[in-house]
Amino acid sequence: MTNILVCYYSKSGTTEKMAEEIARGIEESENDVSADLKQVSDVDVSKLIDYDGLILGSPTYYGLPAAEIKKLLDESITHHGKLEWVVGGAFASSANPAGGNETTVLALLESLLIHGMIIKGMPKGDHYGPVAIGDPDDRELKQCRYYGRFLADLTDRVSKWNLKK
Repeated sequence: MTNILVCYYSKSGTTEKMAEEIARGIEESENDVSADLKQVSDVDVSKLIDYDGLILGSPTYYGLPAAEIKKLLDESITHHGKLEWVVGGAFASSANPAGGNETTVLALLESLLIHGMIIKGMPKGDHYGPVAIGDPDDRELKQCRYYGRFLADLTDRVSKWNLKK
């Protein structure tokens, strides 16, 4: 079975709602893929190498991810070169339009790219990854479910290539 970690930090509950919908989308995939939904405080950095996919979610603070997510990424340096061929993704929330959602998603994706992870944009909807402004509305939650299915399908395909070392 292919496993994807959906790891998030949420203070107000907004990013958590998004993470739950992404995990739901993964589970709805027609492939043999499962979602492991965890708050960042519950993630053991040594277990990151056990996953075929990693999707990170964060609220936006000054246009960047929350310190709790950044701490996980900083600690993940112990796996530098060992996360190559893992599928990566990101999502973010903010309090207002132009609040820095896309810069937060891009900052997360940049870190995943440095690990050698596979990142794929989406031609429809939220191109870099789902974003929400305030409490997620129906469109944003639908986009999260779509993203989960999208990355589940990609992760399933990549896992069949047997590229991980």
